[in-house]
Amino acid sequence: MRKLRLEIIIEPLVRGKKMKKNMKKHQILLFATLITMLMGSCASKKQLQALQTENAKLKQLYEDTRVDLAECNVNTKNLQERVSLEQQRTASEQQRVKDLRADFEKLQGSLDQSLRQNAQGGVNISKLVDEINASNRFIKQLVDAKSKSDSLNMVLTNNLTRSLSRDELQEVDIKVLKGVVYISLADNMLYKSGSYEINSRAGETLSKIAKIIKDYKDYDVLVEGNTDPVPISRTNIRNNWDLSCLRASSVVQSLQNDYGVDPRRLSAAGRGEYNPIADNDTELGKQRNRRTQIIITPKLDQFMDLIDKAPETDAVEE
Repeated sequence: MRKLRLEIIIEPLVRGKKMKKNMKKHQILLFATLITMLMGSCASKKQLQALQTENAKLKQLYEDTRVDLAECNVNTKNLQERVSLEQQRTASEQQRVKDLRADFEKLQGSLDQSLRQNAQGGVNISKLVDEINASNRFIKQLVDAKSKSDSLNMVLTNNLTRSLSRDELQEVDIKVLKGVVYISLADNMLYKSGSYEINSRAGETLSKIAKIIKDYKDYDVLVEGNTDPVPISRTNIRNNWDLSCLRASSVVQSLQNDYGVDPRRLSAAGRGEYNPIADNDTELGKQRNRRTQIIITPKLDQFMDLIDKAPETDAVEE
């Protein structure tokens, strides 16, 4: 293809040179003829006319040749420009091939390096997959434990609600928050006025709560006392901290001594006036804040056992 292209380009150049050579021959012949005519004074009129005709033909041939030469020059210039463009295009293609070859070599090097790294890291990948699988099993254990806890809490709440009478439900508030059962008891239902001693009216309600607690042996029980901000005026009680702790302790001892709840499952705590659930500016708000909460939660050691059984993971070597 390149050879044919060069032939197409060179052929007009050769033809132009031949036309120039023929034009010079005709000029020389015309000049020789004129000299002969001048030297031959005996030439006839007929011969003169013939020479004039020949001269006119030569002039016409000269003009045609000059036009052809001009066209050849234009064609030559165009061909030279085409040759230059072809050379530039060829150089550009050669550079592109060179760049592509360099990119290919670079990619080949990267591929070889990746293959070497994958061969070295195959063990680490397998180890990582094992650790992920172990972690997934551990997460499933936690989810199963949480689901079991939520289900038990709902059953516990339903059983407790069904066991209480309509009057008791007006003074007992039962909620489940974040997997924990909260049983809130009003102070006037549990204690004598201004005291931490359990009254006789609370016995029936505490006995029903104790039965539920004993049925669910996998739960811990925290009894938490709360007061309003009104200062206590008893000689044997220093402040609301003392009152809240003494009330919680009275409920714990009643659950243990009167209703047989295992004391190892029981805890007592007082929060004084510092954990309100209502505004203390109203009498109704103060009444809501004077409460004792029995908080039933799954045993923490069960979750600690799960955490202790969590899969051990080593840092993955790079």
